[in-house]
Amino acid sequence: MVSNNETLFADGFDDAIIGLDTSGDVFRVIYDRNKMVDVLMERDEMSLEEAMEYLDYNVFTAYVGEGTPIYGYEGGLETVLELMSQL
Repeated sequence: MVSNNETLFADGFDDAIIGLDTSGDVFRVIYDRNKMVDVLMERDEMSLEEAMEYLDYNVFTAYVGEGTPIYGYEGGLETVLELMSQL
C-alpha cells in the first residue's frame, strides 16, 4: 500500500519540481538540481558557487526517511549522456 503522508518536499523549491516517483511504497518528489540553483540565485541573491555549495552541503546529501526527495537533472538523451561523461 502506498503512503503519501511520508512524501517530503524541499521547502521553497516548488518551481524546481519536475516529477513524482511512484515506484516505491512512499512517493518521492523529483527536483531538477539546476532549477534549484536558479531559485537560490534569484530568490536569495546567491552566486552560482554559493548556491551549489549550499545545496550540496544542506540538501542533496540529506536523507530524512523514505520520502526523501530525489534530486536529478531534467533533460533528454543528450543531457544524460553529457552528465554521464562527466562522472
